[in-house]
Amino acid sequence: MFDAVILWEWLAFSVRWLHVITAMAWIGASFYFIALDLMLKPADDMPDGASGEEWEVHGGGFYHTTKYMVAPARLPEHLTWHKWQSYSTWLSGAALLMIIYWVGGELYLIDTAKADIALWQGIVISALSLTIGWLLYDFMCKSALGESPTLLMVLLFVILVIMSYGYNQVFTGRAAMLHLGAFTATIMTANVFFIIMPNQRIVVKDLQEGRTPDAKYGKIAKLRSTHNNYLTLPVIFLMLSNHYPLSFATDHSWIIASLIFLTGVTIRHYFNTMHKTGTGPHWTWAATALLMIIIAWLSTANMWDSYDDAEARALTPYEETFAAADGFDDAHDIVMGRCSMCHSREPSYSDSMLWAPRGVLLDTSADIARNARAIYVQAGISHAMPPANITYMSDEDRAAIRSWYRNAGQL
Repeated sequence: MFDAVILWEWLAFSVRWLHVITAMAWIGASFYFIALDLMLKPADDMPDGASGEEWEVHGGGFYHTTKYMVAPARLPEHLTWHKWQSYSTWLSGAALLMIIYWVGGELYLIDTAKADIALWQGIVISALSLTIGWLLYDFMCKSALGESPTLLMVLLFVILVIMSYGYNQVFTGRAAMLHLGAFTATIMTANVFFIIMPNQRIVVKDLQEGRTPDAKYGKIAKLRSTHNNYLTLPVIFLMLSNHYPLSFATDHSWIIASLIFLTGVTIRHYFNTMHKTGTGPHWTWAATALLMIIIAWLSTANMWDSYDDAEARALTPYEETFAAADGFDDAHDIVMGRCSMCHSREPSYSDSMLWAPRGVLLDTSADIARNARAIYVQAGISHAMPPANITYMSDEDRAAIRSWYRNAGQL
């Protein structure tokens, strides 16, 4: 039987799939061009205006790339613009954010134990924060700070730390991590749309009209492209974080998110230096390892406090409909018997399981009502949970869960 939940799940899956594919294309192109730019070497027979060349071998053939610092004397007939990877990544990511955290905001966006606000207020905060971040960053880049790239990066890091803390004062742990990633990705795509591409169009137009392009436009675009290069790895971590409760379900998750940006800097510094000189500074790996050890330690500090907050939070009217629906008692008994040994504040399934998988708690009636949709999808209409059906949930149990969930939709 097809219902709205099934169709919505597949819509979310399809958009997520698109987002991952386009992100791979954007990140791959970005990393390639940064590496290529750093590997360029001068040669005696380069054409006028060229700043370096690079020979590469791939796929059974050889490639000869030449870079012009400003522009070639003649505009080529065929010119490939690398922009759609960035745009499609941001657009699909924005759609996914709306599907999961706006439409599903009652479950995934607002944490009323942190901020007792209405869903629409959370959505406004979500949307405006992304816009404000870009405006502030762009202002700094266009100010005198643009001539001090290192200081500019330090200030950008400070902004990211502030945003990480701010998001965690309002949103759930998952939503806070995701929004910090979206905040950063918005800056990256806006760099492409508002700065890099317009500057390249100016250069192209000057060539078409017989003028000598100004080198400043390439310099400005290069600064923004470099920022994007250093921000990429942290964004990937933040987008994957919702699969790992040790990253988002602790009191110190905002610090963890902040430190991840430093690991992005150390790792990219190694590879950027290696591409340019042939060898990278090995101290960056030690620094990265140290940062990850600190992050691992922070992830276990006061872990149970987050669970206590989850237990104390009152049910929303939406969640209360599931607690009041016919069949809740049966579903409650099934979940307690088949799921709660893992999904509890003190898991009993295995001595090696210290925390509930993905931070999902199912050992109280309120927990079950809060996670009704997830239970329905994971154990009702699919066999995803329990994994490998290790607790022997029967078809009758799954039918009872489906009946309970659908009864709630009739209230």
